[in-house]
Amino acid sequence: MSDPLIRALDHYVVLEPGRAEELLSAADTLHWLERQLARLAAPPSDLAALPDGSARAQRLLETACELELEPGVSVQWFAIRLEPPGS
Repeated sequence: MSDPLIRALDHYVVLEPGRAEELLSAADTLHWLERQLARLAAPPSDLAALPDGSARAQRLLETACELELEPGVSVQWFAIRLEPPGS
């Protein structure tokens, strides 16, 4: 079972080869993931049955932290907390 605290986090650090790390909101991270998925010739097999890029990005956000764009080239994203809860 996944940790419910992860779902409470609303910011992510995203890492792309050759670029500085970037801090994004959860919504912006979803859009970033959609763009990354659009770069692929075909979606990963475990995401192919999902209806669209938005659903695929949401599944990735919830279940993974890395996407291989081509052999040896991957992007990563990690949930972070900018402020303690209740601040």
